[in-house]
Amino acid sequence: MSDMKTAIMDAAERRIQLGGFGGFSFREIAADVGIKSASVHYHFPTKDDLAAAVLRRWTEHTSEVVDEELKKDPDPVRAWTRAFRGTAYSDAHMCPCTVLGAASQHLPEQVAKEVKSFFKMCQKKLVAAGLSPTDAAKLLSTITGALVVANALGDTAEYDRATRDLVRQRKH
Repeated sequence: MSDMKTAIMDAAERRIQLGGFGGFSFREIAADVGIKSASVHYHFPTKDDLAAAVLRRWTEHTSEVVDEELKKDPDPVRAWTRAFRGTAYSDAHMCPCTVLGAASQHLPEQVAKEVKSFFKMCQKKLVAAGLSPTDAAKLLSTITGALVVANALGDTAEYDRATRDLVRQRKH
C-alpha cells in the first residue's frame, strides 16, 4: 500500500473514531494529509470505499492484536479484554467499528457490511478460543460497551472498572 493511501486511511480512521461516518469529508481528509481532495478520490472513489477500507484494515489489525495477546495468555477473556484495553488507552480511545456499530442500520451497505464483518470476526475468534456463542456475545458486548462508556465519560479508567470483574473471575 502506498504511503499516501495509508496516510489517507489513517486520517479517515481518526475522524471515524471521533465523529462516526458523518464525521469526515474528503476535503477534511485532504486537509489532514496535505493534499487536494481529488487525490483522495484517486485512491478512494467514494466515501463508502474509504470507510470500508478503513474498517477492513481495522478488522485485520484487531485480529492480529488478539492473536498476539492469546500467545501471551491463552485465556480468551483476559486476552480480548487486554486487546480492547489498548484501544481504550490509545489517542482516539475508540474502535471505529464500535463507533459505527450503533448506527450500522443507517450506514451505506458497503460500510455496514464491514462493521458486521468486524463483529462476526470477533465472535468467530472468541468461539474458536473456547467460549460458547452466548459467552462470546456477552464478552464482546462488555468490552465494546466499556469503550463507549469510558469515551462518553472522558475517563479511560472506566474501561478497567467495567471489565475488572471479568478478568478477576478468570483468575480463580
